[in-house]
Amino acid sequence: MKPKLNMDKIARGLRAERRGEVRATGGYFGALQLVAEVRARFKAPVGGGRGTDPAWTERRLLPLAQQTLARLEQLSEQLGKQGVAATPLQVAALLLERAVGEVEIGDVADLARHHAS
Repeated sequence: MKPKLNMDKIARGLRAERRGEVRATGGYFGALQLVAEVRARFKAPVGGGRGTDPAWTERRLLPLAQQTLARLEQLSEQLGKQGVAATPLQVAALLLERAVGEVEIGDVADLARHHAS
């Protein structure tokens, strides 16, 4: 088991100040972050099968454009090449959770107004 890093201690040693979490949003580093998140969150069910996040208790239908599904399939395939099994819609759920955590209510209102016009 890997030792857990003490980020406060590292910052003190570097005479630095921690200012919060940095999140990659896309590209190579975003893909690496997605791989790490899947590995950390997905657990295989007791009876076997594909791993999933145990906190996901709700199941809903989600309409998607064909190009969105195709992109999710590409991302899922890339994760598979990294040795991480995740279905396209599991990838969608992770990305949706990340986006919902970062969006402000004003952004949603602006998006709704733009979509309505």
